[in-house]
Amino acid sequence: MDWDGTKASIYAKTEVDVLRALGKSKRSLEDFKALISPAAEPFLEQMAVESQRLTQQRFGKTIQMYIPLYLSNECQNICTYCGFSLDVKIPRKTLSDAEILEEVKVIKQMGYDHVLIVTGEASKTVGVEYFRNAIRLIKPYFAHVSMEVQPLDQPEYETLIEEGLDSVLVYQETYHQEDYKKHHPKGKKSNYDYRVDTHDRLGRAGIYKMGLGVLIGLEDWRTDSFYCATHLDYLEKTYWKSKYTLSFPRLRPCAGGVELKSVMSDRQLVQLICAYRLFNQEIELSMSTRESETFRNNIIKLGITSISADSKTDPGGYANPQVNLEQFEIDDKRPTASFIEVIKQQGYEPVFKDWDHSFM
Repeated sequence: MDWDGTKASIYAKTEVDVLRALGKSKRSLEDFKALISPAAEPFLEQMAVESQRLTQQRFGKTIQMYIPLYLSNECQNICTYCGFSLDVKIPRKTLSDAEILEEVKVIKQMGYDHVLIVTGEASKTVGVEYFRNAIRLIKPYFAHVSMEVQPLDQPEYETLIEEGLDSVLVYQETYHQEDYKKHHPKGKKSNYDYRVDTHDRLGRAGIYKMGLGVLIGLEDWRTDSFYCATHLDYLEKTYWKSKYTLSFPRLRPCAGGVELKSVMSDRQLVQLICAYRLFNQEIELSMSTRESETFRNNIIKLGITSISADSKTDPGGYANPQVNLEQFEIDDKRPTASFIEVIKQQGYEPVFKDWDHSFM
């Protein structure tokens, strides 16, 4: 696919194209282009109403709760936008077995049953054997274990799935190949093809659920999002036994941060979330604590099905928080109990456990 041609096609969409897309019950990738185009912005309210309806039809009035568990901030990559980047001068820390269990204890006291393991990309210190050990320690305490670490080979994913890994999240960051290289000049992550093929390796390994997303701000968000939707469409048709989740990480301040190439407003983020729901009624849409309290309060009814709260982005941050170890700054810092009340006040049910391995 030609990036510039695709971008021009999106920005050429008209009100007629948007109305045609809104009038359909099943929408194509061309319809998705129209729904994320500037021409769709005046129709945001109509899109939001339909997104709410479709989400409730498929997921009910529920919000799945999860929490990230950062195990290490060591990283061998240089990434222009990340606080863990190799060239950023911060203290480095990798949790020991005892420290992992300390984090687990605190997280369980907070009520969580779905945990997302996160590390920097440092295969020598936090490689497959470290992940195997961590999953063995963590799995007895949680119904669902997800992972967001460096891309791995298919046999390595198969090994971790045997240990109890349920989901893997891998963000392409940007699908613009030339700019991808600019933002990832050093480390294994600089290999665009290996990263973009990660979901194929996951699909062949038989993962239960895989997550996609772009880092909003690195490139034109509309074009990047269309490439991501195309990727999702391919994966669902090819690896139809797996489930899929999509995230919307907007760049946040961090040590050694990068200037945003594409600034997205709150209204535009709502537009993108609604466009994805109108395009795909089955996919889970996830929201992190990167966003503000006000935004997260209002997005609950508009298409999001999974959300984190009370997050720490530094290794050991729940039991023994330290300064200057974070990957990025979070915006919504409310305690879990407070956020749960917000969800309930809006007529929704926070769900901490939505399935069990005994049913497999």
